[in-house]
Amino acid sequence: MSALGVKAQSRKNVANFSLFQQYFNPALTGYEGSLLKTFFRDQWTGFEDSPRTLFISGELDLRQLQAYKNNLASGADAAYQPGGSGSHALGFSFLLDQFGPLQQHQLAVSYGTGVRLSEKLSLRLGGAFSYEVSKMNTWKMTLDEANDPEYTGFMLDDNRSRKLDGNMGVALSAADYYIGYALQDIGQGQVLSGNELLKDLYPRQQVVQAGYRRGLTDQFGLVFNGIYRYDKKVKATIEGQLKAVVNNTFWAGMGYRRDQAFSFLGGVQLEPLRLGYAREMTSGKAKGINGSTNEVMLTYQLVPLKIEKLTKKLSIW
Repeated sequence: MSALGVKAQSRKNVANFSLFQQYFNPALTGYEGSLLKTFFRDQWTGFEDSPRTLFISGELDLRQLQAYKNNLASGADAAYQPGGSGSHALGFSFLLDQFGPLQQHQLAVSYGTGVRLSEKLSLRLGGAFSYEVSKMNTWKMTLDEANDPEYTGFMLDDNRSRKLDGNMGVALSAADYYIGYALQDIGQGQVLSGNELLKDLYPRQQVVQAGYRRGLTDQFGLVFNGIYRYDKKVKATIEGQLKAVVNNTFWAGMGYRRDQAFSFLGGVQLEPLRLGYAREMTSGKAKGINGSTNEVMLTYQLVPLKIEKLTKKLSIW
């Protein structure tokens, strides 16, 4: 007698997680101001139908937009710190994920607000609703017996699932550090219609994020970010990364996802654009997979920010 345990990936990983805080915690919507963000992730390159993810999002800090409008009207050029006290932010995101025969489309809207606790520290709260459509492409599936009656009904079915769910989060934030806690898929996919094949794919997930950045000199600084994710099916995933920033323009660093991958990151900030690249190499329990992962990200500042080059203050997470 023998017993085997097999676990497939169902959790979506992002190497540049520190630059897409809104996706993991709606309380951090608008924390960096009003932006458009996107990334494309090609995981395990060289494998047929390997995981591929496209993500597009937008964030609007309403107070920042109003301040910018007032400055244009008055001719002033006053500084504004995004994500501060009294801010209200709206966000949206679209995610397309393909993995083997499974294809998922997710649309989400989020809201975040901040309340000042002290001169430098703010408490942020946020929530989001998401609508997801998942489809199993049966023509991509390989069966042991093509005419197996157990699969006949499944192969002829529409095989679409539609899910409505919610996320919520809380965070403590300042200009140079943040820590947040969030719950994703609070309803665990219970508001589901269509084929019930994927009904167990959405366990409630807990997410803890933290980041700290410090300028050591006018030209050099360090940024640390970490994330912990847990649900009852995939259990825990913990990841950390350390980046060096030069002249508040270029960054390079590396990260580690426990038992899964090492990542190497780099990018450049040229206002209003920010372009980054990450490459992952499998390790630990995933070492048997020889394919590496490429991830490209791009952000665009909708409201101009004064990014000073010779300063200890960093604007990169």
